[in-house]
Order: sequence, then structure tokens, then C-alpha cells
Amino acid sequence: MNDAAVAAGRLARGLEPLHAQVYFAPEGERAYVDAGLAPDRMVYFAPRAAPMGPVGPSVVTATFYNFSPRLVAASIPRAWELVSAPDLVQVRFAVADASLRRTLGDDAVASPEMAEAAALARTAAEAVTPDGRPLAAGHLDVAWPSEPHLVLWHALSILREHRGDGHIALLVEAGLSGLEALLTATATGTGFTVGFARASRGWSAAEWNDGVARLADRGLLAAPGDGADAAVTPELTEQGVALRRRLEDDTHRLGAAPWAALGADGAARLGELGGAFVRTALAHGAFPSDGVFAARPKG
Repeated sequence: MNDAAVAAGRLARGLEPLHAQVYFAPEGERAYVDAGLAPDRMVYFAPRAAPMGPVGPSVVTATFYNFSPRLVAASIPRAWELVSAPDLVQVRFAVADASLRRTLGDDAVASPEMAEAAALARTAAEAVTPDGRPLAAGHLDVAWPSEPHLVLWHALSILREHRGDGHIALLVEAGLSGLEALLTATATGTGFTVGFARASRGWSAAEWNDGVARLADRGLLAAPGDGADAAVTPELTEQGVALRRRLEDDTHRLGAAPWAALGADGAARLGELGGAFVRTALAHGAFPSDGVFAARPKG
């Protein structure tokens, strides 16, 4: 693992909140329901999948990875009967516009710093190749918006999905199912809480506990005690910690190429500009403060 890949990975993780805030934006469900989607889970699955077109539930399950297939199938493909995929792409941009203006402010949105950050992020995103990266490829086919804050958001969306596609390839190589990947990630204590992870991804208590038992048999999680239930955070073993560290390092490596297109100075400048926007967004409620997260993901 070279220093450039690690630096790229940290930059990617540090800027990711500017993309991810759209999934928690209160503007989102209202806009998607007004467009014709059913409330609740459909307003997550369909807009995020929409850049790939009207794909089926197996494609969404495969590319999103850690969701229960039956949870996905409750929304997809019905969503495409309610709102077309191209229309949802446009509604999603409108949600990103509203949420970024709310959390950053109109002055920041219109600032020279935003225009500079957008240009840098677009340079990195345009260096993404679609090979083996289905979600990133779908986003690459979306026409670029004109407003700088939406250019920044779209660029970071491409880069985030590119990184995620690579991460999923590594999870498959490691023999971790979607549920098992979620379990090991939750056990790191730097992502979602157990309750939110299980409920939001649609896994039953029995499925969650069976997953813990399988990973304990592999030596990746501590064996659950008698009577353990799905509300308890699983604990990584030394072997599990090493696996998660390797997965993170290799994800940095597989995701580094687009950031290298910026060069060290460009990447550093994007980190400086984007980091300031991230701090502003977090300070203005970009994410829930109700116990959804065990801790903020590390940059």
C-alpha cells in the first residue's frame, strides 16, 4: 500500500459526507413522493439506482450489497412503474440542490471556492473508468449539471460509487455476503449502530444472529454468548480486525486512480476546500443526531 493510495482514500472518505447527506435530507422524501414514489424505502432505492436505468431487484441488491433482497424487492421494480428512471435522476439533483443550499448556505453555493472545488472534483470524476464498476458507470452516463455545487455533488457521487464498487469486489473476494459485510462493518464501531443497521437494511433478528454465528465459526467475530440477541454489537476478533483493515487498505488502492488525476497539489486543494464545506454541512444538520451512528466514519 503506497502513501498516495492511502492519502486518496482518506480524501475520498473525508469528502463523502457532501454526497451522502442527500440520503438523510428532509427534502428528499417529500420530493420523491411528490414525484410519485411510495414513501419509506422506495425513496432510497429508486433514486440511487436510477442512473443505471430501470434495473431489476437483483441488480440493486448486488450493487447496494448489504440490503436484504426481500427489502429491495418490495420497492424495485415497482418504482419504475410510478416514476421513470430519467425523471428520478432530475428529482435527485433537485434534492441535492435544496439540501446543499440548506446546509451550506446560498453564499457558499455561489462562492468562487465552490466553483474551484467543483472543477477539481470533476477532473477526478472524469478520470473514472467504468470497468467492473456498475454503479459508477451508471452515474458516468448522467449528463453533467451546470451549477457548480451540483457539479461538485455529482462528481463526488461518481467517485463514491466508484470506490463502493471496488469495495464490493473485495468483499466478494473475502467471501463476505452482504449481511456478513454489514456485520463486520458494524462491529468496527465507526458506522451505523446495530439497531439502525439491522432495521434499515431489512434483516431479521434471526438472520442477524445466524450471520454472527457464521462469522464466529470463521474466527472473524467473537462467539456470541448463550441468549445473545440482535441488539448487541458484535465484536471483531483479532483476525476480524485484520480483515477489515485489509479491506480498507485495498479499497484505498482500488479507488486511488481518479484522485491521482488531480495530482498531489490538486488533491490537497480539493481536500482543503471540500473539508471546509463538510464542516459547515455537519454543523448545520446534514446528518441525524438521534443515535443512528455509533461514531462518525473515520476519514
